[in-house]
Amino acid sequence: MATGDAGATATPTTNPRVAIARQALACLDLTSLNDDDTADDVLRLCRRAIGPPGRGAVAAVCVWPRFAALARQALPREVAVAAVANFPDGRSDVARAVRDTQAIVAAGADEVDVVLPWREPDAAPALLKAVRRACAGQRLKVILETGELGTFGGDAAIERACRIALTAGADFLKTSTGKVAVNATPHAARLLLQAIAADARARERVGFKPAGGIRTVADAAVYLALVAEVLGPQAVAPARFRIGASGLLNDIEAVLLGGGPAAGAATATY
Repeated sequence: MATGDAGATATPTTNPRVAIARQALACLDLTSLNDDDTADDVLRLCRRAIGPPGRGAVAAVCVWPRFAALARQALPREVAVAAVANFPDGRSDVARAVRDTQAIVAAGADEVDVVLPWREPDAAPALLKAVRRACAGQRLKVILETGELGTFGGDAAIERACRIALTAGADFLKTSTGKVAVNATPHAARLLLQAIAADARARERVGFKPAGGIRTVADAAVYLALVAEVLGPQAVAPARFRIGASGLLNDIEAVLLGGGPAAGAATATY
């Protein structure tokens, strides 16, 4: 069973901004995927993931495969470790994707975020099937790169990618790598959520992860509300919803620790 499911319910509060911030924190995949990341960078990330006393921890950290073992050693078990495979380019090289996945599993990570070969969708089923086999027992998040898919193929291309990922046994559909011009958008999020809801095998099990460009609690509130609307309020929990971000934690802390409102914070009802 993958970790990172603790804290699924926000602490009751009369302040809606605080409630949203707590929910976003509980569902956050705190991420560092810079080309020049070092071991020290990852250790700092892990310390931020755990947080000061009273703040609460994030759901997971997401790092390069070479840092997965270090992150796992540095974090308590309730914080999951995710690492990326076939990232960020999403090539159709099955052997490479499987090597990445095997390295992640061997490092003791809990979750694999793999990029679907979005340029060659006909190659995607075989690649995802091989990756799924290589990480049996770990949570598998499939990155669709919706910004790029939508640019050259429109909604139909995104919907096809969703079907491929779900058929291959994805545990999560994830919008983006965060490495392209257009990353998570509410429109793409709705397409992914609707694909999950329409699949009888997925609607009570598969989760959703927006990633890229989510920097404020107000940004996060949009996706929290979409998940609740399409999949139901029970899905707004780490087992079914994650936010891939690096800068969002700053704004969460501004609300939870600083006592002030996040910039442009919105109210969401679940």
